[in-house]
This record gives sequence, structure tokens and C-alpha cells, in this order.
Amino acid sequence: MATKGEVKKEVFESEEDLAVSLAKYTAQLSDKFCKERGAFSVVLSGGSLINSLRKLVEPPFIDSIEWSKWHVFWLDERVVPKDHEDSNYKLAYDGLLSKVPILPGNVYAINDTLSAEAAAEDYEARLRHLVKSNIINISAASGFPKFDLQLLGMGPDGHVASLFPGHPLVKENEKWVTFIKDSPKPPPERITFTFPVINSSAYIALVVTGAAEAGAVQNALGNSQNSEKLPVAMVSPEGELAWFLDTAAASKL
Repeated sequence: MATKGEVKKEVFESEEDLAVSLAKYTAQLSDKFCKERGAFSVVLSGGSLINSLRKLVEPPFIDSIEWSKWHVFWLDERVVPKDHEDSNYKLAYDGLLSKVPILPGNVYAINDTLSAEAAAEDYEARLRHLVKSNIINISAASGFPKFDLQLLGMGPDGHVASLFPGHPLVKENEKWVTFIKDSPKPPPERITFTFPVINSSAYIALVVTGAAEAGAVQNALGNSQNSEKLPVAMVSPEGELAWFLDTAAASKL
């Protein structure tokens, strides 16, 4: 198990090198948790993250990973139909899930027929059921669900999940899953994990590429003069936080 609060940072010369390293990291954790507990709970994000995971669908990873033991969740999701171009589920399905033998029953998409509020309540209820059946661990320290690996991206404004700078939801500390109807980035209606759930994780990989993100990376990791703590700087898992950066994203460090 990673040491509490351990932070690793790797900077890659190219996005291709980053993608290879991220696949290795994910595969190693998959092997670890499948051996230790017979399951691997993985949380996906939207944005460019799925593209960064593309090496998982190639040898040697596609043949060596125990896909049948994967349980896949979403860090946040837009309240749109699953076939909508804004859907994080569609992004993950097209780029990853349709190409690997994960059991359909182990893929936990939101109920896209519900309102944002009802979808968040429904998703939390499903997580609570999966904690009872030991598919998801529970954190002894926080009492929140403890996912094995959460794969996070970040926006240029420093938002993670659908937790945006200055938004009240950043401070939500009771719910596991909550909803937002006024997202500053479209589409406006989304559901999202809260910080207590994000920070109860055993491992978090924070994957950031591109110069547009350099300022927010500096805020989180460097000596930024900006006194406002961005959401990305609040990511602090119980276990290990591993930053995967390309040279452009790390250019202000």
C-alpha cells in the first residue's frame, strides 16, 4: 500500500511516452488489486484522459490485464443520453471499453433517464450497495468509499471532476455523489464525486498535458503567487498521488 499522502511527479518528453507509462502504472495496479482482493475498482474521467489510456488496448497490456475483474466508474458525468457527444460514458466506450473484455455488468454508467439530482442520488445508492458487496472498499479513516485507482484529468482553470474553482460544491463533505446545474463549462447539468470520495482513494493518477494547463499545475505543485487554492491543489488521496505531466504542462514548474 502506498504511504499516506505520497506524491510522485513524472514529466515526459512526449505525450506518447506519458501514455505508455500510464498504461504500465494502471496495469501494475490492476495486477496488485486483482491478486489482493479479486477485483479492481477504477474511476474514469472525461476529456483527454481516455486518449491517454489508449495503450491499454494494445499488447502487452490488452492480453495481460484481468479485464473480467475490473469494475469501472465515472468521476463525473454530464446529464445527457449515453450516445450524446458530451457523454463521458460514450467517450470511454468508444476509446476503451468497447475494445477490451470488461464485463458489461461491471460498467457503472449513470442512469441517463433521470434528472441531475435524481441521477446523483441513484449513483450514490449504487455505490453504497457495491460497498456492502465488497466490490468497493470503504475507507477506515473517512468512512467514504475507497476506490483502488481514480484516473483524473484537469481543466485549464484547475477544475477536477465537475468541481470548479469558487463553486460551493468544492466544500461538499457529506454526500458521496452530488449534482451541479450551473457548470461554468457546458453542458451545465452534471453529477460528480465529491472531494471526500476523491481523497479516500488508494491511488490517484492525475494526467495533465498541454501548455494551457501549466498555470494550474504551477498552482498545485509549484511556488505560485496565486493565493487561491484551485480544486486540483485539493487532491490529496489517502494513498498515492502520481502526476503524469508532459513538458508543456510542467513548463512553469
